[in-house]
Amino acid sequence: MSKILSIALNPAIDISSDADVVRHTHKTRTRNQRQHAGGGGINVARVIVELGGNCELLYLSGGATGTLLEAMLEPLGVRQHTFPISDPVRIAYNVREQSTNHEYRFVPEGPQVAEEELAPVFELLERIDADYVVASGSLPRGVGGDTYARMAEISARKDAKFILDTSGEALHKTLARGNVFLVKPSLGELASFVGKKIDHESAGAAAQAIVRSGAARYIAVTLGADGAILVGDDMIHRVPAIEVPVTSAVGAGDSFVAAMTWSLAEGYKIEEAFRFGLAAGAAAVMTSGTELCRRADVLSLYEASKI
Repeated sequence: MSKILSIALNPAIDISSDADVVRHTHKTRTRNQRQHAGGGGINVARVIVELGGNCELLYLSGGATGTLLEAMLEPLGVRQHTFPISDPVRIAYNVREQSTNHEYRFVPEGPQVAEEELAPVFELLERIDADYVVASGSLPRGVGGDTYARMAEISARKDAKFILDTSGEALHKTLARGNVFLVKPSLGELASFVGKKIDHESAGAAAQAIVRSGAARYIAVTLGADGAILVGDDMIHRVPAIEVPVTSAVGAGDSFVAAMTWSLAEGYKIEEAFRFGLAAGAAAVMTSGTELCRRADVLSLYEASKI
């Protein structure tokens, strides 16, 4: 089994609840409150553990909410590398309106992080031994937009495969430098990167042009209800979505990335890892709030997708 390091530079405490109706001005009474340690990199680690894999987790933590986050992560059972910051960890809130089945997601920008607070993270990356390094989620305020690009360079120098799931400036600057093994943009994120409008039909060619430029070896473009596209230098592989009852879309992308990484680390070929990603994304939308996917659902949906 290959070693995985999951990186969460902007973690969160995710709280989700249900309400009959969400209305402005008036109090919205909620119930069924659930809370999980969250943020891209932490969600990735949670799913890898759920699938039976193992990984190490690197994350920033500060304030009273950071103390709570660390306590919530203790039962996860992975080796943790926690780096202190001055500002508190953010709290994200998700409410499902049961009368419409709409979700309302409130995601704060998170803490201000100084470059000197991030320096020990790079020192650890230089020392740590990993076969796969996953950088998932937004960057915290205050750090350079090239932060993930620098991590990708370190990973490449150490012969680790760098897997990226982010957006905006961080996505642009990392792909501009290359060194990425796999990147998972949504259709909108892909369009933002290429700087023009693209649709489901043109997404494959647009992604392949990025691959052939040397920015990434593989690109997995998620298309929501229309499935996803796996693109390599000589491959455009389209797979339809797996039809499941939808409860919550929270964490579907993180589950996709985690399952792909886990299956690659287990020795599966990239096409099969892609199917595991689709299965995990579908399994995640079947669960409530920030629960993410369940192993039994992922394996069942993966087997069904091969028929």
